[in-house]
Amino acid sequence: VLVAVSLRNQKVIIPQVPDVDAASVAETISVPELSQFTLCFEATKGSSDDNDDWKVFSYTDALSTEFFSFGKTTKGHFLSISGTQCILENALPRNAEFFTENFQQLCIVRESFSGSIGVYVKSTYHTVYCPGISGKVIPGNGRLVLGSNSNEVSSLNGDIYNFRLWNFTMNAQTLANLSCDVKGNIVDWENEFWSIPTSALKAGNNLSCGSYLVPSSAIEPTSCANLGSLCQATVNATTPTPPTVTTNMPDTNRNDKPNNGGLFYRISITVFSSNSNSVSKVHDVVAEWLNRTFQNWNYTVYVVNISIHPGSIKEGAREKRSLQSFKIFALLVYNSTNNINLEEEDIRQKLINNNGTMEGGYKLHTVDVDPVEKCLAEENPPNYFWPDTRPTVTNYTLCHGSSVQTASRTCYLGLQNYTSYWGQPDLRNCTENAADIANQLLNLTGEGQQLTSDKVNDVVQKLKKIVNDEEIDESLGSTVVTIFSNILTSSDSVLAASSSEALKTIDALALKIHFTGPSMSISTRNLALGVSSINSTSFKGGSFSVSPQNNASDFQIDFDKDQTNAFASVVLPPSLLKNLSQDEFEVISRAQFTFFNKNGLFQDAENPANLTSFVVACSIGNITIQDLQDNVKVTIKHTKFQEDPKPTCVFWDMNKNGGNGGWNPAGCQVDSESNENETVCLCNHLTHFGVLMDLQRTVTQIDPQNTKVLTFITYIGCGISAIFSAATLLTYIAFEKLRRDYPSKILMNLSTALLFLNLIFLLDGWIASFNIDGLCIAVAALLHFFLLATFTWMGLEAVHMYIALVKVFNTYIRRYILKFCIIGWGLPALVIAIILASANTKASHIYGKELYGKDANGQGGDDFCWIKNEVVFYVTCAGYFGIMFLMNVAMFIVVMVQICGRNGKRTNRSVKEEILRNLRSVVSLTFLLGMTWGFAFFAWGPLTLPFLYLFSIFNSLQGLFIFVFHCAMKENVQKQWRRHLCCGRFRLADNSDWSKTATNIIKKSSDNLGKSLSSSSIGSNSTYLTSKSKSTTNTYCKRNSHT
Repeated sequence: VLVAVSLRNQKVIIPQVPDVDAASVAETISVPELSQFTLCFEATKGSSDDNDDWKVFSYTDALSTEFFSFGKTTKGHFLSISGTQCILENALPRNAEFFTENFQQLCIVRESFSGSIGVYVKSTYHTVYCPGISGKVIPGNGRLVLGSNSNEVSSLNGDIYNFRLWNFTMNAQTLANLSCDVKGNIVDWENEFWSIPTSALKAGNNLSCGSYLVPSSAIEPTSCANLGSLCQATVNATTPTPPTVTTNMPDTNRNDKPNNGGLFYRISITVFSSNSNSVSKVHDVVAEWLNRTFQNWNYTVYVVNISIHPGSIKEGAREKRSLQSFKIFALLVYNSTNNINLEEEDIRQKLINNNGTMEGGYKLHTVDVDPVEKCLAEENPPNYFWPDTRPTVTNYTLCHGSSVQTASRTCYLGLQNYTSYWGQPDLRNCTENAADIANQLLNLTGEGQQLTSDKVNDVVQKLKKIVNDEEIDESLGSTVVTIFSNILTSSDSVLAASSSEALKTIDALALKIHFTGPSMSISTRNLALGVSSINSTSFKGGSFSVSPQNNASDFQIDFDKDQTNAFASVVLPPSLLKNLSQDEFEVISRAQFTFFNKNGLFQDAENPANLTSFVVACSIGNITIQDLQDNVKVTIKHTKFQEDPKPTCVFWDMNKNGGNGGWNPAGCQVDSESNENETVCLCNHLTHFGVLMDLQRTVTQIDPQNTKVLTFITYIGCGISAIFSAATLLTYIAFEKLRRDYPSKILMNLSTALLFLNLIFLLDGWIASFNIDGLCIAVAALLHFFLLATFTWMGLEAVHMYIALVKVFNTYIRRYILKFCIIGWGLPALVIAIILASANTKASHIYGKELYGKDANGQGGDDFCWIKNEVVFYVTCAGYFGIMFLMNVAMFIVVMVQICGRNGKRTNRSVKEEILRNLRSVVSLTFLLGMTWGFAFFAWGPLTLPFLYLFSIFNSLQGLFIFVFHCAMKENVQKQWRRHLCCGRFRLADNSDWSKTATNIIKKSSDNLGKSLSSSSIGSNSTYLTSKSKSTTNTYCKRNSHT
């Protein structure tokens, strides 16, 4: 936004929110490709930025790729060119800074394709060598912004001034003599080069290239020493006048050029001279006298713009000679630094008392001193009121119909007659309407943006101002609804602080939006708005429904009929308006409906019940509808399937909880038409409606402390499980002798499924934070696949044990492991493929981002990519695991009976040894077969919390337990580790144990024959047989193949 005041008289407060308040080079300015350049600017830095990373400016291309920037990181100050950072600390004394709280100029020079950077700072030129930038160029047609171009790196907390850029190099001598008149041929510090919001502009004191008497919203500059554009001579003579000389006086009684406000006095004096002097001579004498008069006075004043008007010649009575009169006008500027008033009479007496000091025979005849009048208050144009304003001050007011943009108008000072006058109102900012601000907010809240509670609150406040102050058409209304929809994707904790204001703003939007035709609707992913016109004299009822739309993420809104598959519907009875007063009856013109797909704005801290439905709101105009003769019928789908629902129909009462709002059941009842999928509510008033459920599975809520502990256990356990699953897998991959048999290969597949299950689980929440729907769907599907694969391979472990231990003498299966792999990986893949290929569903309806881990009040929680569809979850997860679990339990019992029976026949072990051996077998099989997953079935009622802890601990550490019992405790694995990984006395000699095994193979054959093909799973001292023991089993298999 360009402003009328010259940038030479203003500094820029570097914006801290680049998406909203960006200060950038104007779009009309094209930056060419730069292989060499000279850049100069002045800046200040707040003390709070001493240890922070920041940027002063950033230059990016159309894809937001940064090619040119200057800033500071932990490594020091840097200049970045095409992705390479050149550290400039060598150009500074140790621990020094380029910028302080006072303006300091910095010039940076880069020669063509050079690997060196010239830095001119504090009157010293330094050269810094950066080989990495050699040959690199800065591409053209980019965008240059002051500060950082993204929210990832902060902007310099300070001001910037006189930013100039040239496409050629300057040497040290040229930079030392660089003046304000040398304009940047690429970018200069002038209005036409920049697009800067008015909120970032501020007139500053002692700006190095500033002129005086410049307008300011808060400061009233006082010097016309350079005759700036505001010190204008505006009186055009209509009759011939004598020659006039107008000049500027040198500054009087000051050490610098104050620019912090002043009062103006018009001095008019008449002097007589008996000598025949030229006008210029008179001017010099009077100027020197005025300068001497006000030197070392108690008041800080100075005189500017003296003008001489020769008068008539008359004869002196006593002197008997002619006297020449001169009318002299001057402007006195009083810089009031201590709030001491300077009266006109004081100035007048000061001049009269110094009359005798005027040299050259001049005598003071008359003296008049008057304050320069203010510009009087007026309205111009209509709806823009300007109050009384002192000369050289710029007054700002809000644009008509806007609560954000401002118009400005300056009170000018005419230096020929020293009168004030209004300049033309500057309404250029007002051309940017609320739609532009709304579009900026839309980008700020779009996908990929991380919204904090403060940012959401700021956005809601800006939307509130737009809705309250602007005329809302359908286009602007659609943008505002989309912004609210974006906000609703945030977590409940982020929305909590601004939820009440957001709901009120949405209601105000529905009431205010202009539309043509009988109705209008706006549908977004999380929020739908419908408005229907009403003829109060012929109202016969109405309806509103929101339904899913085929192949779209938005909703279908219908005003004419109630859709059978609607998420929510409202039916208004014909008697709705009967109890209204005449005044209310006459003002009714519309009915407003709002549908919320996300319920984050409805947080009731005092109600522990869960909101298990969508939320729909209905109102008629801006009046209260209550105590209806016939009830309003509200039908709302449940967001989760409830087998035995106990719903309560409620409405959102804005007056509860100190004005923050809360659920209230008054005036609403559940209709008998309700079922497990939806609830039908009958209410005698209109407002926001929802359904609360008090179910067995939600009675016992997990408090925030236990939620944090469970989350910590889960993530730490999954990390440990992933590490040891990988260790198990790598062990069997590395040592070929360990993976010759079937049990090892099955264990490797199970470890692979567990490894990827844990890794994807750990990355899921992080990936969900990117808000990329396609990526989240893919991650959710992969997590689902590896969960099913884990269940399947645990089931196959049980099947293999049954075959090995129970059916060992009469079963042979060709391509045993291949068939297991087809089932272990193919069955889960088939399930996922069927889900994704389902003709009547869309992937985003099955998988996507959901909020998990909310407390009893609906607070907190984290985004997680997982199954959204309840049917899919219960069938393919709960049902699938239930089948596998029951099968594993049966196999577990059978296998343990076999093991205990065989071990009991041995007489070489004591009872204690047998008990310990059997106990170890039970524990190892428990984790191998996933029996601990069954804790989920017992997390019910008062036992919910204990079993959730057991479930989280044992299942998140399943990979660790499998590693311990089925890898680390196995004797042959230990030998391989010692042989290949250990050294010194711990190293095992080659073939030291295999020869022993060979000599004892006949002795142990009877024992090994009875062991499972995964018998190593049962005890650490069990020995694997390769292909069912080369000594006996191969013969048996061949014999069986012919039977």
